[in-house]
Amino acid sequence: MDERLSIGEVARRTGLSVSTIRFYADEGVVAPAGYTGAGYRCYDARGVAALELVRTLRDLGAGLDEIRRLLAEEITVRDLATAHLALVERQMGQLRTRRAVLRAVVRQDSEAGQVGLVHRLASMSDDDREQLVEEFWAEVTEGLDVREFVEHLRPWRPRLPEDPTGGQLDAWIELADMVRDAGFRRTVREYLGETFADAADHGRNDPSTQAQIAEQVEILAQARAASEAGVPVDSREARQLATRWVALTGSRCGERDLTEVRRQIVAADPGPQVARHVELLGRYHALTATINGTPQPVVHAPASTWLHAAVAALP
Repeated sequence: MDERLSIGEVARRTGLSVSTIRFYADEGVVAPAGYTGAGYRCYDARGVAALELVRTLRDLGAGLDEIRRLLAEEITVRDLATAHLALVERQMGQLRTRRAVLRAVVRQDSEAGQVGLVHRLASMSDDDREQLVEEFWAEVTEGLDVREFVEHLRPWRPRLPEDPTGGQLDAWIELADMVRDAGFRRTVREYLGETFADAADHGRNDPSTQAQIAEQVEILAQARAASEAGVPVDSREARQLATRWVALTGSRCGERDLTEVRRQIVAADPGPQVARHVELLGRYHALTATINGTPQPVVHAPASTWLHAAVAALP
């Protein structure tokens, strides 16, 4: 196209100022197509298109040297975009972390000395996050024969994705602060000890006691899995677990009349245990679901409600 446009017309078409167009010409980014008889710069369609591209690339953060190389066909648009995409993603990750830290500081009304801790929690590596959670479960289950139960909970461990959202970072900071808290660890440990029976208080070296504890953990893990899978409490699987639970309960309390054991189980109210479980671990599960990007779980006590109903449904 032979049409030549004055620098003022090019400015109106591209949205660039006249001084900026002159700057790009002086820096060797986009040279004019020629000059008028009076010595003014003028541009053809190719120059206008190049200036529009330069404006877009500058808005995206590209430097003049990169743009010169692109226009000289030393690099491709894909090369340039790939490099800047990686830079933008790193910056976004840093900004998300910064926002999560500031939100946590505001939410917790943190003291000056706590700000560094919150930032460290937000900036932890994958290995450090995994270690923190493992240390939590190791401490709250120390001395308790609940390995199978803990393994059953492994799918609910928090795993922050490589590119977390602000909400996921917020949830991780809150969860990390929770599992670090000595009071929370102590309370969860006491709860698990009461639920699964502490081996130290029930004959750690007694083989029969160990076998009972192992069976209790196995039944509870299977009952939890059945409950979460929606297995009916009057199904064959439920009857088998309920029958084992009644027999185990009778054996542990020295009651041979299993009909009476069943009556006592049915008469017991699992509500307080459910409420306590929700109070202690409900927030843990909800935060973990947010971190992992999974649906919010329906929190139950460790199978107690489902087992209670299954025992009541026995013929």
